[in-house]
Amino acid sequence: MSEKKKPKKVFVQGAISPEKIATSIANHQSKTNIGAHSIFLGQVRADEVASKTVTAIDYSAYEEMAEKAFHEIRESAFDQFDLTCMHIYHSLGLVKAGEICLFVFTSSAHRKEATEACSYLVEAIKANVPIFGKEVFEDETHQWKVNSK
Repeated sequence: MSEKKKPKKVFVQGAISPEKIATSIANHQSKTNIGAHSIFLGQVRADEVASKTVTAIDYSAYEEMAEKAFHEIRESAFDQFDLTCMHIYHSLGLVKAGEICLFVFTSSAHRKEATEACSYLVEAIKANVPIFGKEVFEDETHQWKVNSK
């Protein structure tokens, strides 16, 4: 029932702050046609790779191509799910272990639509958006991140 939106800016420099997340949630309290929200937060893990610990990920992207992919994914989600609104933010630059790098927030009149759309968006982003992460280790060496499930 939602109308299609123009492309929105997705990328933020550095980590996504808890304040940004809280403000986004608070901004929806006046929208009384919403009955459910679903939120996914992607956080940088301190993985151990070859006996070294990841301290951060340095994210980069082909921004124009990535923004186009994000827009197509958003439109696809609006076509498939009865959403009231949706917000997607992804970090660029350095994000330390423990910090948030992806924030997906879906809202709908009912929980099933919100949760299914949120899950769809996260999987579509992971599979289709050209974002690259360089793992930074405690000894300041780095390597390109290999994505897992």
